[in-house]
Amino acid sequence: MSTAVIVDAVRTASGRGKPGGALAGFHPVDLLASVLRGLVDRNDLDPALLDDVIGGCLSQVGGQSSNITRAAALAAGFPESVPGTTIDRQCGSSQQAVAFAAQGVIAGAYDVVIACGVELMSSYPLGSATLGVDTAGVKLAARYADGLIGQGISAELVAARWGLDRETLDAYALRSHQLAAEADFAREILPVRASDTDHPHHLDETIRPTTTLEALAQLAPAFRNDAAAARFPEIDWQITAGNSSPLTDGASAVLIMSEDRAKSLGLTPRARLAAFAVTGSDPIEMLTGVIPVSWRILDRARLEVDDIDTFEVNEAFASVPLAWLQELGADPALLNPRGGAIALGHPIGSSGTRLLTTMLSTLEQGGGRWGLQVMCEGGGMANATLIERLG
Repeated sequence: MSTAVIVDAVRTASGRGKPGGALAGFHPVDLLASVLRGLVDRNDLDPALLDDVIGGCLSQVGGQSSNITRAAALAAGFPESVPGTTIDRQCGSSQQAVAFAAQGVIAGAYDVVIACGVELMSSYPLGSATLGVDTAGVKLAARYADGLIGQGISAELVAARWGLDRETLDAYALRSHQLAAEADFAREILPVRASDTDHPHHLDETIRPTTTLEALAQLAPAFRNDAAAARFPEIDWQITAGNSSPLTDGASAVLIMSEDRAKSLGLTPRARLAAFAVTGSDPIEMLTGVIPVSWRILDRARLEVDDIDTFEVNEAFASVPLAWLQELGADPALLNPRGGAIALGHPIGSSGTRLLTTMLSTLEQGGGRWGLQVMCEGGGMANATLIERLG
């Protein structure tokens, strides 16, 4: 079997996912194309060598529909011989793209492949693809007769189950912004611009370095309604816009090769893709899959929690990494040490490759060896990816 390695990883700086955001002027095809082109150019790679481009996108509607990854590869000027496909594993779509790409390399089906993702939430807000659509059908609705719920309410259920109060959630959100404001993201950010007259966007627009606990405490619960309050009396309603990830625009991409092909091209691998895992979980509580999938991948890799040098647990809501931390018993200082999605944003289709890009930079800047990335996902699922820094 071949060894799958990461040669490079890049991301856009985050843009506020609403009209007027720094990336809102892009068509999503062009935004992803900019990242794909930038990735091959900065590695002096002939894109004709690409066996595939695998991308993640959640709201596959409008300009993000009709296999946006293939469209972006063509828009990036890649040869028409380079294929592309788009997948949806909810928030973990591009993390799953990495797994599929690496597994293809390990199996010998690929030598050179890009895993990537994009989401332009300023144009296609969460729920765009399902607006007015029956997504359950008769049999699923019968299985969950009380009705499936949104992730915000699931985040409240997690907070209630693990005893996380409002002050703890807000303090974690503040930590995310403070760490992100102090971090150096220069190597991982690829400046992009929507037109020749625009200034390149290179700073994360979603970081709020001056926020305070007092300001966060003023925010009202975002997901409470009378029906949910009656159904879930155990909820204290503590999840707000401040301790959740913001709507975000962004794109990211990872160049993955067999180790032998990287060496033959004179490229230095930055990390080895060591293990992968995916699991399903209760679709009502929904966000708790990060816990069993972490144990699963550690067992598969024959590693312990204390062997890991940095953890990226997606901050969809503050309750998710905090519950994960209680169960895994990891060193809190190693959890999202450069901030997470609360500060850096959650452009859903791009978040998996964005987290991987940041985790790789963290390992390199700190000299660590092992990095573990986990992502909770809509419908009750979770992905895990383990990498080993090389060099």
